[in-house]
Parts: sequence; C-alpha cells; structure tokens
Amino acid sequence: MFADPDRAAAVRARRGRARLPDDVRHREKWRLALDMLDQMIDQWGLPRLPVAADSGYGDCTLFRLGLAERGLRYVVQVDPTATAHPADAVPVTAAHSGRGRPPRPAYPDPPVTLKDLVLAAGRGTARQVTWRRGSRRSTTNPTAAMRPHFLRLRIRPANRDIPRGGDGSLPECWLIAEWPPGADEPVKYWLSNMQPRTSLKTLVRLGKIRWRVEHDYRELKTGLGIDHFEGRSFTGWHRHVTLTVLAQAFCTLLRLDPKADAPA
Repeated sequence: MFADPDRAAAVRARRGRARLPDDVRHREKWRLALDMLDQMIDQWGLPRLPVAADSGYGDCTLFRLGLAERGLRYVVQVDPTATAHPADAVPVTAAHSGRGRPPRPAYPDPPVTLKDLVLAAGRGTARQVTWRRGSRRSTTNPTAAMRPHFLRLRIRPANRDIPRGGDGSLPECWLIAEWPPGADEPVKYWLSNMQPRTSLKTLVRLGKIRWRVEHDYRELKTGLGIDHFEGRSFTGWHRHVTLTVLAQAFCTLLRLDPKADAPA
C-alpha cells in the first residue's frame, strides 16, 4: 500500500488549523451514541431507562446489540424491509451424511420482511391506543387525545450479526407497527426488547416519545442557535455547543419550576 506523503501532510495541516486533538478520529454515530450512554450511566450515575431512537440508529443491528449487552431496554424505529422469522419458527438440523462437519441447526424457511409479517397478521389485529394528549381540542375530541391504531407481534430478527443460541434459535423481540385507519399498510415500524409482558400502550408511548426529542432539537436550532456556528475550530465548536445546551437546560428548568402565586 502506498501512502501519499503530501496528502498526509495536508491532512495534518488542516487538523492543526482546526485544533483537532491527535486522538480524535472518525467514529460511527451509533458508536458515539453508545459512548454517551456509557458516560451517562457509568460516570453520571443516571438510571438505566429504556432507549428510544429513530431508524438512523434502529436499523443498525450492532447498535441494538450494544444496547442489549449493556442491559438496556429499547424501542427503536426500523425500516420495514428488515427481515425476521415469526416467533414460533423453530430451527431444524438436517441429517448428517457422515462426511465433513455435522450440519448446524437452521430455520427451514427464509426470513421475510417486517412489512410482510405485519400484513400477514392483518389490520384486524390493530388496536386504538391513546399514547398522549395534545393541545388541539375539538368538539369531537375534547381531550385532544392522540389515539392511532397499532399492533404488535413477537418475532425473531434475522441478521448475520445476531448471535444464535445453541439450538440455532434467534432471540425474540417485539415488532410494533402503526397502521392508520383507511391506510393500505402500516406507516411506521419499531423493534423492542422490552419484556414479553409489556403492554402495547407502554411500547407505543416509548416509540412515540421521539416527538419530545424533535421538539427539543427544534428549540436548540431555531430558538437557541445551535446551528448558527460559523467557526472552524474544534474548541470553538465545543464552546458553542456547551453554551447552547446550557441555555436549553436553563429554559427546561424554568418550565419545570412550579410558578409561585402572584400577590393579589
């Protein structure tokens, strides 16, 4: 392998101008997310609460495995083209011919997409779930309840990175799908390793809690200017982000602080 010394020198020069520390290198965002969770739990002492994430993280099998290895429960959005076996699928072992290695247990049928699993279950399995109450009340919905239709299935996600049991079986998890009335197919899908006894309402609430994340991020951008940074240095960016996040924390504490009664 030939490394161009001029190109390497140019990269070092750019890193120097940006004041990038020598130990800072590219790291995938799902690994960064796991690093932050480790810091929050191991260094900050925060409780191990369920993790919610969009498909940018949920579609990454290694991210889901990393959460499970840390003993964390999760509800993460995924693409419907991901594949899985039904929960009742059982691996079988083919007869050994006597030559070579004995065959390993394997599922007799190929995995199918999450979408196909949900469509096979049918719209009739979906239930209306009130997962939160909004602010837009009406005569037909005086409590502003948000109550789409959801269904859940026990499945076994299929991926070469997922460890199998000694009998060749893949681990079970929940598949949750949102299927609006009148729609030909579901519009959103989630995977979750929450306990089998977890209620559908709890699964939906955790899957939908991303609205809070999106709200906070929108406040960071539009209200507090996290995307207004125009510098070119590592330290400058971190100072900007730190001050912006502190400002948001201050605003959040103000919202949570009970208001004292005003004097008459």
